Amino acid sequence: MKKVEAIIRKSKFSAVKKALHDVGVNFFTYWDVTGQGNEKEGHVYRGVSYSTSDIQRRFLSIVVNDDFEEITVKTIIEAASTKEVGDGKIFVSDIKEAYRIRTGEKGGDTLN
Repeated sequence: MKKVEAIIRKSKFSAVKKALHDVGVNFFTYWDVTGQGNEKEGHVYRGVSYSTSDIQRRFLSIVVNDDFEEITVKTIIEAASTKEVGDGKIFVSDIKEAYRIRTGEKGGDTLN
């Protein structure tokens, strides 16, 4: 099993969520986060300069079976990309085991 963690623009969350559902990734956790990014320039709106050093993003945590890792990552990249600085990052790590709390069963079937 793999854990796919993605930090994406909040404005792209709906598109990413729909795309993940379309490929069969129906369960994931997400929350709003604030982070520091590489973007150095501020934005000007109506003559007022705003700092972009603190960036509002959405963090997704998705656990998938090994055979779903590639399609999950590809789907997030395609749905979240604007081709601009600040699109986000994806991290993939191994999951040793998963348990279903209700039944106590373990393994990859707990993800279904």
